[in-house]
Amino acid sequence: MTGRALIGLVTAAGLLAAAGTTSWELNDYQEFAKGRMTGLSLGREGILALAPRLEPVFSSDQHAIWSVAQGPDGSIYLGTGHRGRLYRIDPAGRASLLWTAPEPEIFAVTVAPDGAVYAGSSPDGKIWRIHNGRAAEYFAPGERYIWSLAAASDGALYAGTGGQGRVYRITATGKGEIWYESGQSHVTSLAFDGGGALLAGTEPNGILYRVTEKDKAFTLYDSDFAEIRSLARAADGSLYVAAMGSSIAQRTSPAAPVKPGATPARQVTAPGTSITVTEEAQAGLEVNPKADASKPAQAPPAAVMAAAPLVDLSAEKSALYRINPDNTVETLWTSRDENAYDVALAGDDLLFATDAQGRIYRISGDRSVSLIAQTSEGETTRLLPSRNAILAATSSMGKLFRLGDRTGTEGEYESPVHDAGSVARWGKLIWHVEQPTGTRVVFRTRTGNSVRPDRTWSNWSEPLSDPLGSAVKSPNARFIQWKAEFRGAAGATPELRSVNVSYLPQNNPPAVKFIHVSTQATAAAAARPSAQASPSTGAANYSVTVTDTAEPGPATSAGTPTQAINRGLTHQIQIVWQGEDPDEDKLVYAVYFRGEEEREWKLLKDRLTEQLLTLEGDVFADGKYLFRVVASDRLANPGGSAREAEMVSSPALFDGTPPRVQVAAAGERQGGRVEVTVEAADAASPLRRAEYSLDAGPWTPLAAEDSVIDSREERFLVRLDGVAAGEHLLVVRVYDSAGNAGLAKLVVR
Repeated sequence: MTGRALIGLVTAAGLLAAAGTTSWELNDYQEFAKGRMTGLSLGREGILALAPRLEPVFSSDQHAIWSVAQGPDGSIYLGTGHRGRLYRIDPAGRASLLWTAPEPEIFAVTVAPDGAVYAGSSPDGKIWRIHNGRAAEYFAPGERYIWSLAAASDGALYAGTGGQGRVYRITATGKGEIWYESGQSHVTSLAFDGGGALLAGTEPNGILYRVTEKDKAFTLYDSDFAEIRSLARAADGSLYVAAMGSSIAQRTSPAAPVKPGATPARQVTAPGTSITVTEEAQAGLEVNPKADASKPAQAPPAAVMAAAPLVDLSAEKSALYRINPDNTVETLWTSRDENAYDVALAGDDLLFATDAQGRIYRISGDRSVSLIAQTSEGETTRLLPSRNAILAATSSMGKLFRLGDRTGTEGEYESPVHDAGSVARWGKLIWHVEQPTGTRVVFRTRTGNSVRPDRTWSNWSEPLSDPLGSAVKSPNARFIQWKAEFRGAAGATPELRSVNVSYLPQNNPPAVKFIHVSTQATAAAAARPSAQASPSTGAANYSVTVTDTAEPGPATSAGTPTQAINRGLTHQIQIVWQGEDPDEDKLVYAVYFRGEEEREWKLLKDRLTEQLLTLEGDVFADGKYLFRVVASDRLANPGGSAREAEMVSSPALFDGTPPRVQVAAAGERQGGRVEVTVEAADAASPLRRAEYSLDAGPWTPLAAEDSVIDSREERFLVRLDGVAAGEHLLVVRVYDSAGNAGLAKLVVR
């Protein structure tokens, strides 16, 4: 049996015995992907290894880098937000501020073959030409947003705009025309295919067009997503497409405060980004895209959403497609958790960037997907192939990184935080790692009692050394986290395949939630006529219940009033309770009793696994009794760690004897009235109800002489008015608290 298979059995065993030793294991892609990586890659087979070097190149101190482009001389141009700055990084790596736009965002940058830089600023929709250190307005299409730019080999410049979803062709300063009206709200991406035709990706219906000439286009692909975010063309003519869903529209920031007397500004979210642009109210922004007969109308685009739409969280958020030269389409990757922001080709590999901690993925020629880098920024917004490297731009903080083609020498992985459910005793950490000569992986742990690691957590432990089982030295706590420090050598990398931590959660005490004491007719009695037909047996079964709704704790008494329970010879006594264990341990019970005047508990039954105890109805004499149920989880825990809980019922009064009823005085007839005095007494419980019947007629309620029937002894006065001459039969029936009925009769003449 392999080590991993054995660990799997240990894990399964831990799940079956919740309070016993259990384990937490990471050994596949989905679990490892929940952690935090620096300088590491993660293959789909669930192997962590050193990644290509990810080196910081430039920090703009801006919110985001929205656009990147490379000039013929190797210079890199970066468009940022929210201050509309354009930076240049020269071939030597020196960065400088090239230009600041009058608008806050530069969503699009491209470089023409002659080295001129074009930048689209928003939300006032202008295109600028920066050449020889000077910037000048090149074209103002009258649109709100310039989302994308593409420079053609013939010197023409194409611009994708929003919010009327138009493509413009500009040939000189101030000279441009509408080249294609998409009928969509936004043209979010532009590129050229192998034949030089313009490709235009749109939003909100996620349609990719091939524009072959003015006002003429072919729908190349109609996706299931809201936005065609990015395009990349391969040498064989294949096209790679990143598409995103409309769920990004829920990232709309709160509106800015409005000055008294001013027209409120509104904020809009750019497609495919977390950017929020505050628009001072001028002419109202209205988007009225032309009807698209190819598909039904959808929700308004992200760019004009003032509030988040409802989002189907079970739906895919983004996808990557390959469109072959024959226009057939293949799906390469989808995700319900991440948005694919950009796609780029690096040799035979396809790279794409997402918004999950700024991750960068690689799809190899065999279609396998690997997580190769994590910038740990909010989003990796753009990828740019450059001189045997990939440049990655980010948002949250506008930074630029270089992803090289050589494997790094150091990396670190921090696992997700694991919740043991309660304070746990830590066992051993076991790992499976392949370590070529000169490489190594060092493990450390830390623990705490807050959900997220903070200053209250322990420090990282000293390195753990034994992969077959190193004792975790971190303090006992509810949460644990481990990290692995990778070291490579001569281009070789260690490969981490699985990590397992064993632990024994603190055994939580069980709880007894309620106790219910009742009587139930035996099978023989159930076959007889109803108890109501027999005055001596009572009208019904009676019960008493005590319930605990508090947290598990020491013995509990409900303090509810005593209730009388009829336990005639034809009845059984049932004691029912409910026990619970937060660790789902199997419980065993013991039931005790004592009389009201007694001091010591007597054991009724031990080692019960059912939550029910049935007794014969005559095992208790009349009187008050208390019952105690003790729950223990000793079947699932060693003796030293087993826990108990108990509950004591409220007093249960057993009363199987009917009241004694007798006629104390029978007054003489006075005209049409006869008065009879009746006395009743019960040895066990207070009286509760009295009634009489004359000549087997209907029962008539009686009141006590003191008005309230609440004592063991009561007197009743029966007044009979309008009694006809002759002999009559008077029957008086009195009930005690348990429902036992006593009767007396008197012949009245």
